[in-house]
Amino acid sequence: MERITLKTRRKIGYFVGVFVVLLVITGLFLPQSMILHANGPSNIGHEDLKCADCHKEEVGSLRQRLQANVRFILGLRSQAVSFGLKPVTNDECVYCHERPNDRHPVYRFFEPKYKKIQVNIQPQFCTSCHLEHTGRRVTSGMVFCQNCHEKLTLKNDPVTKTHQEIILNKDWESCLGCHDYHGNHKMKVNTKFNNKISKNTIQLYFEYRESPYSKEKFYQVQKQKLGG
Repeated sequence: MERITLKTRRKIGYFVGVFVVLLVITGLFLPQSMILHANGPSNIGHEDLKCADCHKEEVGSLRQRLQANVRFILGLRSQAVSFGLKPVTNDECVYCHERPNDRHPVYRFFEPKYKKIQVNIQPQFCTSCHLEHTGRRVTSGMVFCQNCHEKLTLKNDPVTKTHQEIILNKDWESCLGCHDYHGNHKMKVNTKFNNKISKNTIQLYFEYRESPYSKEKFYQVQKQKLGG
């Protein structure tokens, strides 16, 4: 029997190594393996979503994308395009979460009067409060109300501790103790300040616990639109 030389063994080893690496790389790009590319765990309520539900392939061939970006550099196009997946925008969020009764819809904050606030907290983007792949429900703090409501005045304030007092004391973390930001929970707004939902309870809701406002909602998330 002919003896395998050391040189031949090395060639076989290189071939096997390259084959295994290519096999692993191919496996990583299969749809079933996309979860391995995630920056972190899905947010609360998004655990059953597929990567492709939010991450869409950019349109056009490689040549067309190159041409589009050259035109962008030359000032002949308003936006650049991606060479891989499109950036995730409000459109992906609103596709399932759109509702006509939203008290703070993101499109409102694109209005010119919110220009300063757009810079400060970027409320015009869903991900400013709901950054994905953090494993949480809400990723912002609880004091964002001050950016729009510092000059709020009510003639007949029904709250036992008036809004003016709350503003003077800069107790902005208490706002969500009575108010549901998006207004989608069926509930009666609390008027007794001492009966408000505690900051700790709100914080736990931001992280993972069920809503402290109400289990009933005006509109449900339209996940069926994704076909899943």
